[in-house]
Amino acid sequence: MIKEKNVISESIRAERKAVRLTQKELALKAGVGLRFIRDVEQGKISLRTDTLNKVLKLFGKTLGPVDLPR
Repeated sequence: MIKEKNVISESIRAERKAVRLTQKELALKAGVGLRFIRDVEQGKISLRTDTLNKVLKLFGKTLGPVDLPR
């Protein structure tokens, strides 16, 4: 089975490493649990968007509705 590329998990991992934070440090700064950060970076597909937005906010990003091409 081929695993799909998870843009969100790859982005958060890359941003975290770019600012030299551990997963634990990122969790503390974002106000979320370490387990959540681990799940995100491992590509877990069912996550709470409000909690994910807490993490993304640290990097100047947010999740939101995007129109799909028709």
